[in-house]
Amino acid sequence: MTETILVTGGAGYVGSHVCKALAVAGFKPVTYDNLFRGHKELVKWGPLEVGDVCDTEKLQAVITRHKPSAVMHFAALTLVGESVAQPGLYHHNNGDGTQSLLTAMQRCGVNRIVVSGTCAVYGIPQKMPIDENTPIGPINPYGHSKLAMENHVHAAATKGELSSVVLRYFNAAGADPEGETGEWHEPETHLIPNVLRAAAGIGEPLRLFGTDYPTPDGTCIRDYIHVCDIAAAHVAALSHLNGPPKGHVFNLGSGTGFSVRQVIDTARAVTGRDIAFSVEPRRDGDPAILVADSTRIQNDLQWKPMRSGLPEQIGDAWRWVQKQPR
Repeated sequence: MTETILVTGGAGYVGSHVCKALAVAGFKPVTYDNLFRGHKELVKWGPLEVGDVCDTEKLQAVITRHKPSAVMHFAALTLVGESVAQPGLYHHNNGDGTQSLLTAMQRCGVNRIVVSGTCAVYGIPQKMPIDENTPIGPINPYGHSKLAMENHVHAAATKGELSSVVLRYFNAAGADPEGETGEWHEPETHLIPNVLRAAAGIGEPLRLFGTDYPTPDGTCIRDYIHVCDIAAAHVAALSHLNGPPKGHVFNLGSGTGFSVRQVIDTARAVTGRDIAFSVEPRRDGDPAILVADSTRIQNDLQWKPMRSGLPEQIGDAWRWVQKQPR
């Protein structure tokens, strides 16, 4: 019998890629999404249940109907600027929504969960690369709300109520190499899709925030992890949920950093197009460098990034951008 996995936020960028990876691995993904920022067009590998993660009763009904063996939780708001303007919204959706999900799971006897986390919980680290023992210190409401998600899950695991894996992503990038899903945000705030939208002549003009950081070319350095590698890590995490209830935390990155200028230069090479940009002042709270130490997940889950090259990530994303209606 096919094992069912409930995927909250499965109509989004990472969630849809995970649904495909689950289906390829022989699971049945059931997407639960309110479609506020998700897209029903990206739900292709299993049924869609439309509902809000804060609706505990609806969640309970969906879990009762589909009988998943585990949950993968992506249903969170992710825009830093929006979180600063509307911190209550982020506290409610990300923090309260996670508690709502855990309550529904407990009522239905589901005790395994993989959680979409973020390196934003580290704030501005004092050393690189960042491992899981780096002190926690989020600097914006988004980071605080994602930490609240982790804390709710950790509390339940500590009480012996569930087994959990939290995957703290660095910068998700790329798209499905077969073009079946990709990055589709409204508004779009991520660097690589905005660089490629500029190359395609669509969207807002590209802006580069800060050229005076203490890095080789003066621009921020980030660890880009292909979304398909993220999806593979989620599938690998399922096997880590067997056994006694326990909470696990893993950083999820490539371990290599690329600067903003390197991203723009690589995009020029991949697309064969000029990419104009304006230089703007630094944004508050942007660390100069964020690079993951992913030793723990590579050792414990036997996972490693397979599409870590920047040209490959940008190439996959470019094919997706070119498929989209203008």
